[in-house]
Amino acid sequence: MPSALPLGDPAPPDGLLPGQALDGAAARAFGLYVHIPFCAVRCGYCDFNTYTATELGGGASQDAYASTAVAEVDFAAAALSSSGLPARPLSTVFFGGGTPTLLPAEDLARILTAAVRAWGLEPGAEVTTEANPDSVTPESLRLLADAGFTRVSFGMQSAVPHVLKVLDRTHTPSRVPQAVRWARDAGLAVSLDLIYGTPGESLDDWRYSLETALSYAPDHISAYALIVEEGTKLAAQIRRGEVPGIDDDDHAAKYELADELISAAGLSWYEVSNWSRTPEQACRHNLAYWRGDDWWGIGPGAHSHVGGVRWWNVKHPTAYANRLGSGLSPAAGRETLDSETRNVERVMLEARLNSGLEIASLGGLGDTGRHAVAGLIADGLVDPVSAFRGSLVLTLKGRLLADAVVRRILPD
Repeated sequence: MPSALPLGDPAPPDGLLPGQALDGAAARAFGLYVHIPFCAVRCGYCDFNTYTATELGGGASQDAYASTAVAEVDFAAAALSSSGLPARPLSTVFFGGGTPTLLPAEDLARILTAAVRAWGLEPGAEVTTEANPDSVTPESLRLLADAGFTRVSFGMQSAVPHVLKVLDRTHTPSRVPQAVRWARDAGLAVSLDLIYGTPGESLDDWRYSLETALSYAPDHISAYALIVEEGTKLAAQIRRGEVPGIDDDDHAAKYELADELISAAGLSWYEVSNWSRTPEQACRHNLAYWRGDDWWGIGPGAHSHVGGVRWWNVKHPTAYANRLGSGLSPAAGRETLDSETRNVERVMLEARLNSGLEIASLGGLGDTGRHAVAGLIADGLVDPVSAFRGSLVLTLKGRLLADAVVRRILPD
């Protein structure tokens, strides 16, 4: 079952933003997230807002979805302009899901074309789509590249069949190198997404998945620990004792192995769970999230953020399509963040980056953070040389305990 939307204030039906959103907007990057809520099957571990093709009809159906998404693009452009936001070209576009490539490539291209028509693209802009290895063809990837996509992120998850089975993944491991080769032939940069800690996955299984993924020479790798979300099929299986539970020590050992092998292959970490072959091949769209830039989220349940104003769309695709069909904002609620909340979120996110968190900036949250630095160095959680230069950068041990580091920085 998809997770619930947050609570917040009512969102205005015209989508207009308050004056706070304008402050400093010209200096912030602007990106677009497009949520495609369709999957061939719903994976047992997933609590994202996704649906299979047969669950939805009308403007929420797969056939009609591109038109509905384009309607929100047009609504967004008008709302931002009417709110007084300066015109900014898109620096990044990210199609996520779900499985975006379950839609025809022509539909994804149509949505991107509408976005470029509305805002334009910065030179060298990053345009990514997520994809399952079994949801692409050489022809579809060439069409996406011709339309302006620059990058594809494949949900590989594992190279071990019994692990993929627990995760309810539909592709076979042999499909991944084919999809990578097709993407390369189309001129697209390639990222591979992996998950570790699946019930029944041994350390040798994880090593095999890492070595297999690295043999494809990706430009970028994401490796995330499996989190068991309440309400999912996997949570129920663990509760009934059908599969083993999650073990924190197992997660730590697998993260250390991931960092060792991925680093040895020539990729460097830039965020706790992400590595890239060069700094330019880091996912700029995700970096925009972590650095608090602006983005508009298209699609049911999608979240947006502009200048400390955050809002989220209604969750069900039918309600989403109906609102746009009536000329109304699809937003279900929003919140305006005060300066303290924004500072806390900045610390939580920037502390996870290899660029580090400026120690001087911690003064805005009281003395707790600055006083904690010496102890964090002594405990081997932050790099002492970077700290001497004024930046808090996590060590490998610190990355394993990133949440604990943040708790020590923030005031009680």
